Amino acid sequence: MTTSQSNLSDLSRYVFKSPNWQISVFFSLALAAVVGASAFQSMEGGTTIFSSIIDNMILGVFFIGVPTLLASFFTPPIDRMLGGKITYNRSSLLALVCEIIVVVCLLFAKVVDLLFNIESIVYVVLIASLAIIFAFRLAIVMAISHKNPFIASIPASIQTVTAAAIYAVAQSQVVKNGVGPNLLIGPGSGKLYFQSYAMGPKNSITEIISVGIQGELLLLVGMSIIYALGVWGLIVIIDRPWRKTLGVSGFDFIRGFIDYIAEDSRGLEDFFESIGESAVVPVTVMSYADLRGKQKACFSLPMLHPGPMGTIGGGNLPESLARDTEGMAFTPHATAGHDFNLTTAREVDSIISVVKRAIEDVELYENATRSVRSRVGEAEIVGQMFGDSAMLIVTYSPGCADDIDYAVGLSAMAEARGQGLRNVMLIDAHNCNNGTRGGVIGHVTPGSQRSFDLFEAAKDVSKKLVQEDQNSFELGVAWDKTKWGLEEGMGPLGIRVAVIKVGDQETAYVQIDGNNMDPGLRDRIVEENELVDEIEIITTDTHIVNTIDAVNQVGQRIPHNELIGKIQELIKEAKEDCESVVAGMSSRKTTVTVFGNDMTETLASHANAMISMGGALTAAMIIATISISILLFLFAAA
Repeated sequence: MTTSQSNLSDLSRYVFKSPNWQISVFFSLALAAVVGASAFQSMEGGTTIFSSIIDNMILGVFFIGVPTLLASFFTPPIDRMLGGKITYNRSSLLALVCEIIVVVCLLFAKVVDLLFNIESIVYVVLIASLAIIFAFRLAIVMAISHKNPFIASIPASIQTVTAAAIYAVAQSQVVKNGVGPNLLIGPGSGKLYFQSYAMGPKNSITEIISVGIQGELLLLVGMSIIYALGVWGLIVIIDRPWRKTLGVSGFDFIRGFIDYIAEDSRGLEDFFESIGESAVVPVTVMSYADLRGKQKACFSLPMLHPGPMGTIGGGNLPESLARDTEGMAFTPHATAGHDFNLTTAREVDSIISVVKRAIEDVELYENATRSVRSRVGEAEIVGQMFGDSAMLIVTYSPGCADDIDYAVGLSAMAEARGQGLRNVMLIDAHNCNNGTRGGVIGHVTPGSQRSFDLFEAAKDVSKKLVQEDQNSFELGVAWDKTKWGLEEGMGPLGIRVAVIKVGDQETAYVQIDGNNMDPGLRDRIVEENELVDEIEIITTDTHIVNTIDAVNQVGQRIPHNELIGKIQELIKEAKEDCESVVAGMSSRKTTVTVFGNDMTETLASHANAMISMGGALTAAMIIATISISILLFLFAAA
């Protein structure tokens, strides 16, 4: 995972599931009551302090809470009528946030009024805050529901329109009848003067902007249009690079990303599918059956990357494969990077079908070689031959590595087959990485020294294997889901161990359902092994653990001693489970839709640029719209 991809995945920590609408509504009404008790003053007054406070709380709920309540409940049905998908939970949370924005703005205005005796600022800020929440709601609705700003403005305007209507009607009653909440101060029938949440009348209040009710509504409309144009312009500018280079909207990506993290929606897969490319990938299986013909264990290796994150695409590919495999399923990591992520989870079903057909094609052999190792440069391979095919596992430990390029893997397998092997299962152990620390990602790419080290190691170990004698062998397996979960970097498959005994040599293959390992942990497990002659540790590279954190490696949160103890315990169980077996390997090819060449990095870099650029542009937009708003108020006052 590159730095750009890591930064993008890190954004998931800031996305949260919307609380139940009942919670948001409760807090909005409670806030309205508190603000009403402290900021409103009924012109009739109460007979006691307590009754006066109650009256003011009711006024607060009416003038602040009711617009929030109406926005909470009317936004979803109106939005859905227009083809949107805002839920009641999201709508209520959005309305509550907008209420808080209005309250904070007016409290700021009140402080300025008290410090500098600028009564008109309360009125100005009230109008501006109603326009602000319209623009804010417009941005959110466009981000999560609608692309068209004109359609999005309909559900976005509900809170502003209802608040303005309630204030206008109430103030008209104050002007005509002299009753109602003290939001209006000043002489003159038919005029609307907002003191908003200011505390009571003042003896020598300065007449502020003096326009009729219609004029004030025009001011609000003008402010809303200015702010909405600012939001729309910001969206167009930010979205332009996406449309120009990728032909899609970046907000479709953001919308899908938020929907997945917050609501477990599949909208993000639709986006990935629209930009994906077809690819032909090998699917290799290594099947072990007992002497009765029942499959005891199976290594399944589609040449794909189990990403991009969570359960999106192939993010949970290892568990999906294991669930549909007879016997103990091992689902190691293939030599493929993020460009070979499946675009949708639907593609996983087609991979499972190919795996099942490949298992049916397997020709079983009674003999196997001892496992052998070869190290060339940084690349170390442990290999074992079964019949006419071999399983090879490559690690770069103690060096840090993260994903071997698809083309590099194909070339390495070609080198191995060139030594006389019929089928080759090349597994990326994926067992030593430092995340994105130090700026070195560790990808094994074409033309790199590591790629040539791998080619030579694959050639050397394969040459040794074809020269080895083959004998009957035994297999034992063990599995523990473990007490650790996704937060600790452990996937649902836990730890699985296969021990293969050929003659007097025992080799343990340990699979951990995680995404890479802390540097040094793999080497420590190997060094402390006294139970078998050879051992190798592999991870599945499952990305289901990456909804917790972009970098959530095995050993990062799991105590190393406890992990080593659990592995040793499972090796003992697997040794006790050993029995005579037969084994064979087969391979098929299938066509699936994947991200495509360099698409992952392109998406990540565009999204990160969108976020960084968005902050600066938002600040510029706010300054510009505030300046225009001030000019508009000065013009109206004149």
